[in-house]
Amino acid sequence: MKVERITLTHVRIPLVEPYRISNGEVSEKDGILVRVDAGGLAGMGEASPMAGSFYSDDTPASVWKFLTDWLIPAVLAAKVDSVAAINRVLDRAGGSPFARAGLETAFWDLEARAAGKPLYELIGGYNVPVESGLAVGITKGIPAMIATIEKYLAEGYKRVKIKIQPGWDVGPLGEIRQRFGDIPLMVDANGAYSREDIPHLQSLDAFGLVMIEQPLPGDDLRGHADLQGKIRTPLCLDEGAGDIRAVRRAIRMKSCRIVDIKIQRVGGLANAIAVHDLCASVGMSVSAGTMPELGIGGAQTLHLATLPNFAYPTDVESSARWFIDDVIAPLITVREGMITIPAGIGNCYEPAESAIGRFRVAERVFGA
Repeated sequence: MKVERITLTHVRIPLVEPYRISNGEVSEKDGILVRVDAGGLAGMGEASPMAGSFYSDDTPASVWKFLTDWLIPAVLAAKVDSVAAINRVLDRAGGSPFARAGLETAFWDLEARAAGKPLYELIGGYNVPVESGLAVGITKGIPAMIATIEKYLAEGYKRVKIKIQPGWDVGPLGEIRQRFGDIPLMVDANGAYSREDIPHLQSLDAFGLVMIEQPLPGDDLRGHADLQGKIRTPLCLDEGAGDIRAVRRAIRMKSCRIVDIKIQRVGGLANAIAVHDLCASVGMSVSAGTMPELGIGGAQTLHLATLPNFAYPTDVESSARWFIDDVIAPLITVREGMITIPAGIGNCYEPAESAIGRFRVAERVFGA
């Protein structure tokens, strides 16, 4: 597959409601769509950092610059023609995992289309519905949180994850248990607590949680190991599982019992599969996380989540859960708590050109 051109399109789509976690709040979603044209086919990927260093040091502006100034010229100069070839270039280049993920996943889509296969089949997954878990940000009071949960449970979601931070944990959890009984429930702190909070975090055992995701800062694997040794609830690493080396350390240190895999965070689908396989080899289950990405990144996470070791619901939700519109057709939908990947090849969702044009902020085309 000789690459003919690579097109970057920066889009910005308003959210249905502001998304707030312990690190901040956003009301719009930025995504950088990566289209690779080769051999009469087009593959789509997504580089999806949040604005304002919401989850990481990467921003839409920094990722755009890294792609345009460095990665795309390096890929074109190397005459990359496959997923394996682009990963060799990306491994030499290093840098932003978000930028790497955008380019690399476009080549995965392209390679699957050239093979006439859905992406999940190319990576060794299966055509199975993927369970979707409802994620609820930090709201302006418990009544607003309860109203949000009630609304989306009525649409078929069967599990709930809420964001927590110091001062917003025991109260909301107690209210959820009182209102919704023994519904499967998990929490995500995005690293908002410290080792000094370990006695308090132990009290969360009382709520029968499926998991506590990233309670301590991402680089504190020792603290997580200490906490996991003192708590019954499984800990899940997210920011702390930044690459396969970190996951190996976490396994060795017994820092967690679950690993959340984000394609964007680890720098591409090949790296995500490698983390999945490593965890499977030691009997540690994984979940498929999201930033949340727009539909292209979300679709690729769904394909990843069909691999056998994904024992927990994905954070990918329906397109309408967060975005006033999405960049794919059909939209991602949740029915009875499950997402079914439509029939097709590659990503199995096609780019929605009208929506991309409506929300486009910038575009740049690179020729081979």
